[in-house]
Amino acid sequence: MSGMAVHVKDISVRFGDFLALDGLSLDIPVNAFVAIVGPNGAGKSTFLKVLLGLVEPTMGEVTLFGFDPLKVNPDQVGYVPQMKTMDRSFPALAIELVYTGINRKWPWQMQENHRDKAMEALKKVGAGHLADRPLGRLSGGELQRICLARSIVREPKLVMLDEPATGIDSVGEEDMYRMLEKFQRESNATLLMITHDWHTATHHADYVLLLNRRQISFGVPSEALAEDNLRRAFGHMGHEHELKFLVKS
Repeated sequence: MSGMAVHVKDISVRFGDFLALDGLSLDIPVNAFVAIVGPNGAGKSTFLKVLLGLVEPTMGEVTLFGFDPLKVNPDQVGYVPQMKTMDRSFPALAIELVYTGINRKWPWQMQENHRDKAMEALKKVGAGHLADRPLGRLSGGELQRICLARSIVREPKLVMLDEPATGIDSVGEEDMYRMLEKFQRESNATLLMITHDWHTATHHADYVLLLNRRQISFGVPSEALAEDNLRRAFGHMGHEHELKFLVKS
């Protein structure tokens, strides 16, 4: 569809007897910042895997920029996994990790033009000074910047992030969101980000997809995160003050 980065129509995903996603339909415009919110086990990561072509829907239709996820140019899509999947003890430098985003393999010997490209990506996320630092000496926020640099080194049009704030303190978290917004402004990329933080979704995202296996809501944060929708997604809410804060924001 013209002007749409992601088109999803009636997709469901079943793993054996388990229904992970049930009947999602939405269109995400280009250059949008979308927060994907829901409880644990809601199907958020499964949804990203469908868009990445790693999981095939049991039924329904999915396209990225008008193409099947498996046929879209891989240079157009970047992905930042959860940090808990990273082995920070691996003896590697930050720039070497970024370099793997270019050739999809470990750089036993770096080509000069590729090293320049990796350095440019690091500078875009404010991490140029970390290029030659070992992964094991990076803070959580610094490592997240390196992972983002790796995902954007090919200048993708769509970047997906799976809970990027995990393991980062509150100061580093806010710094990361400012960095993401700056990157989006400069690149015109579409960002999809899984988060458990309603405050983040309210203040940083253009749109929110609220999930609990089914699509509870999709729209601007003030509407998608309305109290009734949150109750449908999360069930009984034990923290009334959080709901009131969110509705008033």
